[in-house]
Amino acid sequence: MSIFEKLVGSLNDKREWRAMEARAKALPHDYYNAYKAIQKYIWSTGGLSDWKSAKRIFEGILDLFEEGAAHNRQVTELTGEDVADFCDELLKDETSWQDKYRKKLNSAIDRD
Repeated sequence: MSIFEKLVGSLNDKREWRAMEARAKALPHDYYNAYKAIQKYIWSTGGLSDWKSAKRIFEGILDLFEEGAAHNRQVTELTGEDVADFCDELLKDETSWQDKYRKKLNSAIDRD
């Protein structure tokens, strides 16, 4: 990947992130708070290791929340009472940072 591609990709990623954050801010207060809490949980647990996955997960949550807000549903009607379990289920097939570090460690040991 060239320097130009890295730069353009980075700028596009920033635009997409800002667009998602603008969508989140347009949600009703309780949905926005839930979205930010979910974001924090996902980033804190190392559940996502690349932008493509993060974008897909967070856009999916925004779509769900926008639809739920339009139909006057409570956040937990969409996520279930155990919101952490909801997040874990979204992330179950994703490669995490932990997965990448684990692979890197095992590769480093195998070389010796």
